[in-house]
Amino acid sequence: MGLAERRSVERFKNDDYPGWKSRIDAAAGFDVPIEVEWQELAVPDYADSYAEYFPQVYFQPLVDALSAVGADDMGKDALREGVSKVVVRNTGEYFSPTGISFTDGVLTFDHKSDTNTHHVEERTKRLQEVLEAGL
Repeated sequence: MGLAERRSVERFKNDDYPGWKSRIDAAAGFDVPIEVEWQELAVPDYADSYAEYFPQVYFQPLVDALSAVGADDMGKDALREGVSKVVVRNTGEYFSPTGISFTDGVLTFDHKSDTNTHHVEERTKRLQEVLEAGL
């Protein structure tokens, strides 16, 4: 990761991510432990697009799916009791929602940060499905 990518990731992490974290927590109804693999999300040549791509690929689908699952008290309780951690990463292996899994309380969201960025609804649907099936 070059200097431009490191700067862009730091800017997003410090300026944008806290707002997204608050929205995620509000949607879930509790302080969700989230582990973001920032170094993996930062792909070469897209530093200028992180502020657009990271929300589209990862954070908006998380907010939307958690809002849907936690739409009532039963859902919020299930999330609070069933989700121990969310891991956001980019192993470079997944460019579709197939990289989303929920096992032993850990929701893993593995997706290329620069691919299929506009498929927000598709990722949201998969997140909601794996959560509802596993809670």
